[in-house]
Amino acid sequence: MTKFFKHIMVLAIALFMAAPTLAADDFSAQVDALNGKSFSKKIKAIEVLAEADNDRVVPVLRAMLGGDLYALKSDKTVVIAEKRGSVYLVHKADDGADLGQMAKSDIKKVRVNNKVRTVIKGILGGLTLLSPNVEQRQKAIDAVFNSRDESLLPTLKKAISREEDDALKAKMVLTKAAIELENAKDPETLSAALSVLKETPTPDVRSILTRYVASAPEDMKAEAQATLDAVESSLSMWENVGNLYRGLSLGSVLLLAAVGLAITFGVMGVINMAHGEMVMLGAYATFVVQEVFRAYMPGWFDWSLFVAIPFAFLVAGSVGVAMERGIIRFLYGRPLETLLATWGVSLILQQAVRTVFGPTNQDVSSPSWMSGAIEFTNGLQFTYNRLWIILFALLVVVGVTLILKKTAFGLQMRAVTQNRPMANSMGIKSGWVDAMTFGLGSGIAGMAGVALSQIDNVSPNLGQVYIIDSFMVVVFGGVGNIMGTVVGAFSLGIVNKFMEPMAGAVLAKIFVLIALILFIQKRPRGLFALKGRSVEA
Repeated sequence: MTKFFKHIMVLAIALFMAAPTLAADDFSAQVDALNGKSFSKKIKAIEVLAEADNDRVVPVLRAMLGGDLYALKSDKTVVIAEKRGSVYLVHKADDGADLGQMAKSDIKKVRVNNKVRTVIKGILGGLTLLSPNVEQRQKAIDAVFNSRDESLLPTLKKAISREEDDALKAKMVLTKAAIELENAKDPETLSAALSVLKETPTPDVRSILTRYVASAPEDMKAEAQATLDAVESSLSMWENVGNLYRGLSLGSVLLLAAVGLAITFGVMGVINMAHGEMVMLGAYATFVVQEVFRAYMPGWFDWSLFVAIPFAFLVAGSVGVAMERGIIRFLYGRPLETLLATWGVSLILQQAVRTVFGPTNQDVSSPSWMSGAIEFTNGLQFTYNRLWIILFALLVVVGVTLILKKTAFGLQMRAVTQNRPMANSMGIKSGWVDAMTFGLGSGIAGMAGVALSQIDNVSPNLGQVYIIDSFMVVVFGGVGNIMGTVVGAFSLGIVNKFMEPMAGAVLAKIFVLIALILFIQKRPRGLFALKGRSVEA
C-alpha cells in the first residue's frame, strides 16, 4: 500500500510539472500558426492567443501589427525582428529567447491583411483595457469600439466595474452597448443598448444605428428607428451650434478687417483699396516680433502677441498717415483717382513685402494659451484661437466706440463726418482729423492682421482675401456706422456658414453677394445709415 501511494505521488508531481510544459508547447504552436498561409487560420490563432494567460501575447500581437513579426527560413520558427542598420536583432516570439543578429535573407515577414489588422487592434484593445495607464486604456477602448468584437465583452465588463475615470467609463459603457446591439438577440438587452446609444449622439453612433435599422428584426425596428431619429435630431441641433460658432468666428474676422475701413470710408468717403495691405502689414509685424522673441527671449514667447498688437497698430497706422498726407489729401472729391491711387499703393506695398520677406508664406506660431480646443462628446470642437479672436474683435469694437464717444478726437471726428463745413467753421482742423482718422483705421487693420496671422497664411496676398468682404460688410451695415459694421460682419459670417453645407463655399459666397446687391437696391445706405446735413445732402 505504501508503494502504491508513492507511485501516486510521483505521478501527481510529474503531471504538475508537465502542465506548464504542455501549456508552453500549446502557446508556441499557436504562435507558429501565425505564419500560416490562410488568413482565416491566422485570425483563429490570434483569438486563441488572446485567451492565453501569457505575458508574451501583447508583444507578439504588437509586433505582428507593426510588421516586425517574421519566420526563420530554416525551420519556420516565428520570431520578432528589429532592424538595426543592415542586420536584424532577432528574438523568439514564444519565449523571448535571444537568437542574435541575422541578415534579411535569413527571415521572412509574416503577412497580414486589413481584416487581420482589425482583429489584432480589437484584441490588443481588450488586453490593455485593464492597464493601470489611463492613456493606454483610452487607446484600448477606441480600438475595441472600432472592432466591436463580441469576444471582448467579458473583459470590457470587468474593465467597466474597475474604471474610476468618468469620461473613460462612459466610453466603455457606450462601446459595450454598441457590441451588444450588433450581437445580442435578447430584446431587453437590445432595448438597453439603444437607450445608451440614444444618450450619446455622435456621427459614429449614427452610423451604427443606421446599419442596425437596415437589418433589425421586426419587433425591434420601430424602437431602433425612433432612436436613430432622436440621434439625428440631436446631431442636427449640434451641427447648427457648430455652424453658429463658425459663423461668429468668420464674422469676427470680417469685423476686424472692416471696422477700420468703416471709419476711413465713413469720415472721408475714401475708397481705400490699400486697406487690405494694412492688414497684411500687421501680420508681418507679428512675424517680426515673434522672430525677435525666438532669437532673444524664447522663454517669453507666449507674451509675443501682447507686444505684436501695439507694434502692428503703430506700423500700419504710420503707413496710413503717410499715405493720407502724401497722396490722398490731394485727391479728395475725386473718387476715381483716389481708388486708382490707393490700388497703386497696394501693389507697391505687396512688392515691398515680397522684396524684404520673400514671396513664400511666413511661419507665425500660436502661443500655448491659444492652442487646443474645447471638445464635446459629439465631436464638436471650439478651437481656442477662434474664441480669442472673437473676444479680441469685441474688445476692439468697444475700444473704438469709447474713442468715438468719450474723447475729444472722437467728437471732432463725428463732427467732420456729419458736417465738414460746419466743423471747419467751429475751428476743427479737418485735415488733422482726416490724417488721424486714416491712421486710426489703418492701425485697427494692422491689429486685425495680428489676429488673422493666427488662423491664416501670412503672405503678401493676405489682404487681398479680405478687402472685398470688408467693403461688403461696410456697405451692408451702413457707411461709417460702427454698430452697423458689427451687425453686418456677424450677419454675413453666420449666413455664409449656414449656407456652405447646402451650397458649398463658392456658391454660398455668390448667393450672399446676390442677396446683398438686392438689399442695397432697397436700402442704399445700409442697415444703419448715418444722419447729418452733409450725409443727407
